[in-house]
Parts: sequence; C-alpha cells; structure tokens
Amino acid sequence: MAKTYKPEFYPIILAGGRGTRFWPLSRKTFAKQLLPLNSAQSMIQETVARLLPMAPGENFWIITNGDLRPNILRQLKSLPRKQIVAEPVGRNTAPAIGLAAFILHRQNPNAVLGLFPSDQVIQNQKQFRKDLKAGIALAAAGENIVVMGVKPTRPETGYGYIELGSISQGEVMRVRRFCEKPEKDVAAQFLAAGNFYWNSGMFLWSARTLVNALQQYLPATAVLLKKISATWGTRNFDSTLRKLYPKCEDKSVDYAILEPRSAAGEESSNIFCIPADWGWNDLGSWAAHFEHRIAQGKHQDNVISADSTFLLEAHRNYFHAPGKFIAAVGVEGLVVVDTGDALLITTIDRSQDVGKIVKYLDQQKRLKLV
Repeated sequence: MAKTYKPEFYPIILAGGRGTRFWPLSRKTFAKQLLPLNSAQSMIQETVARLLPMAPGENFWIITNGDLRPNILRQLKSLPRKQIVAEPVGRNTAPAIGLAAFILHRQNPNAVLGLFPSDQVIQNQKQFRKDLKAGIALAAAGENIVVMGVKPTRPETGYGYIELGSISQGEVMRVRRFCEKPEKDVAAQFLAAGNFYWNSGMFLWSARTLVNALQQYLPATAVLLKKISATWGTRNFDSTLRKLYPKCEDKSVDYAILEPRSAAGEESSNIFCIPADWGWNDLGSWAAHFEHRIAQGKHQDNVISADSTFLLEAHRNYFHAPGKFIAAVGVEGLVVVDTGDALLITTIDRSQDVGKIVKYLDQQKRLKLV
C-alpha cells in the first residue's frame, strides 16, 4: 500500500504589537500576548501548546519585535531561539509572514505555512485541530489559500468578515469576497444572511503559493524579502534584515493578497474557507475579557482579581487590584485596573478607547508608563 503523503507543517505565530487596549497591564515590553488572560499560561504559550500536536517545536517561527523578544524567549524556552525573529520595524502581516515564507521556500517549497495570531482563545481545541488538519491538506494540494472562518454569534463591528460563495468541497467553502469591518446595521445584515463568517486571521498556504502571491501582488517587497532570506543562517542575516526590512511595504495579508486575489471570483481565486465554531475569542478589550470570564462560569456578576472584597449593589464590574482589598458600593459597568504605577478607570462600554491613553502617553513621552 502506498504511503499517504503528509505535508510538512510550519506554524508562524505573529507576536508583535502592544495590545494597547489592555493598558495598564499590557506594556511595550510585556504586551497582551504575554499576559495570562485565559488560564495560568500566557496567550502565546496557549497558542504554541494547541499547535504542538500538529508540528514539532523546531518547525515553529515567532515574528515579534525587539521590545517583546526577550520576554517571549523567557516564556517559550523550548522553541529555537533563532526562529524567534524580531522585526526591526513593524511592517504589518504581509512582510512578516512573507519573511518566513521566503526562508522556508528555500528549504522546502511544498511546506505548508500556517499564520496564527498569538493572542486568541479557542475552547474546542480537538475540533480546531481537526479543521486545521483538513486545511493543511487542502493548502498542500495546489495553489490554494485557506482561511479559518469563525461562525459569528453577534453583529460584531470590530472584525472583518468573509463572504462564502455557493461552491463547496465537502465542508470547505470557496470564498466570494473579504469584507472590511462593517457598521452595525451592515454587521446585522451579515449575521442574518448566514453565509458570512468572522475572519479569524488564521491562514494556510504552501511556501510556494505564498511566495508566488507576494511576487505577484507585492513585487517590490518580494525582492527585498528574497534578498533577506538568502542570508538566513549566516552572520549577515541580522544586518541585512535591519537594512532591507524597513523598505518593505506596510500592508496586511488581507489588503496585499486576499482582496486582490478574491477579485478573480470564487471559481478562479482558489481561496477556501473552513467554517468553524470552536468557542473562539480574540479578547480585544477589557470588555471582551470581562464577557469571556463571565462565559467561563468562574464569575457570576463581577470579575475581580483582589485579596478580598466588600460589594454592595455592585454589578457587572471588572476590578483588577491583586493583593488589595476592594470595596465597591452602588456601581455598575466599571473597569478599574490598578498596576501600582497606573490606575485605569473606565466603563465596559468605553473600554475600546483605552488605546487612546497609550497614544497620549506616547505623545507626552511618559515612557515608563507605556
């Protein structure tokens, strides 16, 4: 009996950014993905743990920045240090995944790369890995791009959407188009239509497919990435990365590749979506974290991290002040986060605006607070 071909799989985890909406816990050198927001493990540790059954540790790549790399190295000691790569400047997701693609293409053009954010929660990990296995096989079968779509549960305006086409291959659907973050009424229409899924930011493709797509849609950046990749494993890599990477275009995978390719139509673009329902959450704000903790059933009304509390007619609040006594009387819908050097006071409804505080602190050069 012929041996079944199993494509080599490389998880590429994007771990840059600052997680500004989780200030003051999230800081420049210790951002959201390094925080234990879902369990005793940090978000990036959880991400690696759920992917390890799919690939050995030596296949993992982490793309981050110089501020976060030291703490990521401390948290992910089992992964190859050289494959935890710090961008000299942030250039969005297309150059980040492209850098790994060009390096791996030199080793194995048929390798399947998976792009994964470092700060998402997935409850049903068994189903996630089952869907991921199907996506890897499809990505290996040709010039295919696979996106993991999440079944929407509400008319969310903070996510991009994927419109599924009418053509299916089993449970896998062809993609008709990618949609920007919608207004509330449009999001409600998407939810009612039933064929729109949240864009999870997780993609699968072979190294060859991604390199070809970058050469087609971002040719100038592709030339730079190819030159950088040629120095991988040599003493010139770091200096070449610092010199050439800042010249790459600052574009996301969605804008750079997926949207123009999907314009070819669902029959020709070879973009597929695996519609999924894994209990997914990207914990994008204090409000999202509050709702997630309530949904876990560990908290009935208020979500509190404290030494002890006194609560009187206080409902649906998020309080974080470890080691302190918290007293709350007659308040509702508050977010209060105490980190010793900073105190955040906002409401659950306005927690999306916390990033503006970090912008202000940057402008004021209050570097110790960011």
